Amino acid sequence: MITALFKVTGQGSYEGFSFSGHSGYSEAGSDIVCAAVSSAVMLTVNSCIDGFNVDAVPEVFDDTVRFTVNKKSSDADRLIGALKEHLEALSEEYPENVAVTIEES
Repeated sequence: MITALFKVTGQGSYEGFSFSGHSGYSEAGSDIVCAAVSSAVMLTVNSCIDGFNVDAVPEVFDDTVRFTVNKKSSDADRLIGALKEHLEALSEEYPENVAVTIEES
């Protein structure tokens, strides 16, 4: 299962997110759930950093991606919020393959 964790401040701003695991929907290379999640995460990270110059740090490990926003940004809030909504929709459609958690700080 892919686990998505979104970190949100008490004021509703996003501090970042992390994704870990594998969806297990299908074999590697033909897993549409994994492809949907990976593509959405890459679009969000690249849009934040390259498109909107958000002060943030992406980190990629063996089966985890972490994205930390260093300075509050309304652009990052909108993009990460859209990613969260997208993942929540995927989680509803594929509840055994994607889980979304929100952590408030």
